[in-house]
Amino acid sequence: MSTSSAGQAKKMGYKNIRVYLDGEPGWDKAGYPTYAAKGFISKGNIVLIDLRSAEKSVAGRIPRAVSIPYATLNEKVASLPQKAPFVLYGDTTDQAMSALKDMHEAGLKKISLVQGNLDGWIKSGGETTSGPVVTTIEWKRQMEKGEVSMADFLNVTNGKATDAVILDVRNKDESAEGKFKNAISIPLDQVGNRMGELPKDKKIYIHCTTGARADMAAKELNNRGYKAFFLVADVKCKANDCTI
Repeated sequence: MSTSSAGQAKKMGYKNIRVYLDGEPGWDKAGYPTYAAKGFISKGNIVLIDLRSAEKSVAGRIPRAVSIPYATLNEKVASLPQKAPFVLYGDTTDQAMSALKDMHEAGLKKISLVQGNLDGWIKSGGETTSGPVVTTIEWKRQMEKGEVSMADFLNVTNGKATDAVILDVRNKDESAEGKFKNAISIPLDQVGNRMGELPKDKKIYIHCTTGARADMAAKELNNRGYKAFFLVADVKCKANDCTI
């Protein structure tokens, strides 16, 4: 998406444009941190981990935090839910970064930190709680607002349902490698100009390669009166053979 966005910026007259091609995955791979937004920490479908000692967590912690002291993390990392987004905070940023590295090496991918740890959270106006700690993780993925279920999406791709159409918003090179046989292909940056190709009397189930572009396309279409939903999944296609 970065190169497409840069192209759009150039068309709009901007000249000093740079693209970081490796994106967030490259940033993570290089060992640099990302930081969770306050609302995501408070209400997101996450696993929030307090890496400090249990005693410190009892005295004061971020609500919803699960106590996993850093000294015990390696013995517990294998039991952590593989697909959960994790947010970490500890005694120091170095401690949180060490935990992030350990979890990345264990195959966990969606990990961010609390900016400034507990002190940073309090300075930002975040609430705290105290008392007995939670040590058991109970996480289940929740569908986002506007997300289409896998079952409903597959019912359209295999022809079992006719009340919706599939919209593929990947770029031309991606769709040329393969796509769902009955999908309408419109790259994300062209959706605004080509909405007339889409039916308004049917639901529109949108996919890309992971869900990020599909989410943006759904927002744009819904603002124009369409009933659009996005798929959150890794999609790979060869010819008309697509795996989700």
